[in-house]
Amino acid sequence: MSARFSVRAVLFDLDGTLADTAPDLGGALNRLRERRGLPALPISQLRPVASAGARGMLGAGLGMHPGDDDYETARAEFLTEYEAALDRDTRLFDGVAGCLASLAQCGLSWGIVTNKATRFTGPVVAGLGLDRLTSVVISGDTTPHAKPHPAPLFEACRRLGVAPREAVYVGDDLRDIEAARAAGMPAIAAAYGYLGATPDLDAWGADAVIATPLDLLSLLAPL
Repeated sequence: MSARFSVRAVLFDLDGTLADTAPDLGGALNRLRERRGLPALPISQLRPVASAGARGMLGAGLGMHPGDDDYETARAEFLTEYEAALDRDTRLFDGVAGCLASLAQCGLSWGIVTNKATRFTGPVVAGLGLDRLTSVVISGDTTPHAKPHPAPLFEACRRLGVAPREAVYVGDDLRDIEAARAAGMPAIAAAYGYLGATPDLDAWGADAVIATPLDLLSLLAPL
């Protein structure tokens, strides 16, 4: 496939795009279920909602949603559990390391833009060894607004010294595509990721879809 996007930088979502964080998110959820006398759920059942973090896990695992009684208490409990063991089983998806190495060899900067709060993003990124490689990390609380608002992508581009049109954003959730669209940058959907509650990629309006991380390389041409 010939290159479709001339870029100076590549921005990635974290959960479900660079890293498979579902095992540790699901582990935290199952510890909450255990305390409530409920059996553990298979990670495969929780994986599709992992990109939604606490909200997704509590919804799928406990039937609790924002606004429900005791939701905030359960959310705080979940986040405490997750923070205590957030890099136990989290791994890079197959092909990610090779993709990132190739981007560096091509002289392209790359960064992370996630809705994960800084207190979780930092340890996960460090645990994966990405803190020594990435040029920028934007967390969900770095800017006043999180995705699908474009503010986090604008901030990443500002720190990298590139225009939004000179970057692409790769994500596995509809809000990632919406954020990229709002920021005026090409949006690439990661079909190997979690895909969230609306997995119909054809309806997302992404500029391209990749089946593996390495597929990204054939879509890019350095400026």
